[in-house]
Amino acid sequence: MATPLTLLATQGSKRVRLMQAARAQLRLPPAQVLEWRDWLAQPALLADALRQPGLLKIEPPGDDPVAHRLLLQAGCLRLDRPPARAPEHGELLAMDAWFAGFTAAMTALAAQLLDLPQTRVFNAPGEITVMTDKLACQRHLAAHGVPIPDLLGPVQGYDHLQSLLHERQLDRVYLKPRYGSSASGVVAYRRNKAGRQQATTSAALQHGDGAARLFNVKRMARYETRHDIAALVDALAAQELYAEAWLNKPRCGDSHYDLRVVTLAGQPAHRVARIGQHMMTNLHLDNRRGEASGLLNAADLAALEDTAALAARAFPHSHVTGYDLVVRQGQAHVLEANAFGDLLPGLLWQGIDTYTAQLAHA
Repeated sequence: MATPLTLLATQGSKRVRLMQAARAQLRLPPAQVLEWRDWLAQPALLADALRQPGLLKIEPPGDDPVAHRLLLQAGCLRLDRPPARAPEHGELLAMDAWFAGFTAAMTALAAQLLDLPQTRVFNAPGEITVMTDKLACQRHLAAHGVPIPDLLGPVQGYDHLQSLLHERQLDRVYLKPRYGSSASGVVAYRRNKAGRQQATTSAALQHGDGAARLFNVKRMARYETRHDIAALVDALAAQELYAEAWLNKPRCGDSHYDLRVVTLAGQPAHRVARIGQHMMTNLHLDNRRGEASGLLNAADLAALEDTAALAARAFPHSHVTGYDLVVRQGQAHVLEANAFGDLLPGLLWQGIDTYTAQLAHA
């Protein structure tokens, strides 16, 4: 008899469609879907959904604006803030409050699962929480001996950034929202001794009445005036921001690339090069895929696999995880761990996609 699978997810999302297709390909019954919005409103629905022994896979709640709003308001309560307004489409707003709500949800979910010992989870809620806090995740990886870019730590605003750069004698850094997803709000910042500076980002800055507003866009924006860059950094810092040393990505023709590796049960499986002309090579920014094996020599490939496996050991209760890496001259550094890093439609490893592979391994 097939093991039942329940997804905490958004019905109709791309992730759910891909998982259901994988179930069908393996001639397994469809997964049961418990909507994030429903579980947040009625936590008892989880026990109802998991009455039989089976598997639970937690998917991100980001596809559902209702779930996002519920998490955001719960976070505002935890942080003792007035309720935040609902963000407009693509708006980067109160990411720290959203994460506070998400953390509370994951803590509640973990407590519920203690009373459901017959349920196995793909990725443990506590490890999902760590991976969703990018700064905490990088510190966690470093503590487990995983090579990462040098961390400069939290950035409180534009003036504080300048102090950090002066203190470290650096002119190039990456600035990353602590709780952002993918490349949301990531800034590649450069300055020179003549006083010129440049910030390249996927966050479009809108000046208006009151504070600046930020919106996620696919087309990279470039800011070069102190006024704009200070507004950008201050707006991101208000939602929690950190800096890490600039790590040059290897080149492929006139483009840069890094690599995404999906680990299954701690072992490297699917891998793809993400190639683009800008510093941010995330695939959702219309960058292109490349064959990792065609870009890496034997030493680089070994470094990729060894480092991905080492990173996976830092999260022993996560069955399927994505890692972004830069590999150069036989050395690999992990840029990010992603608890939801398996959304790579059509990418095959040993003839099967990421969803079919995780079901087969489970």
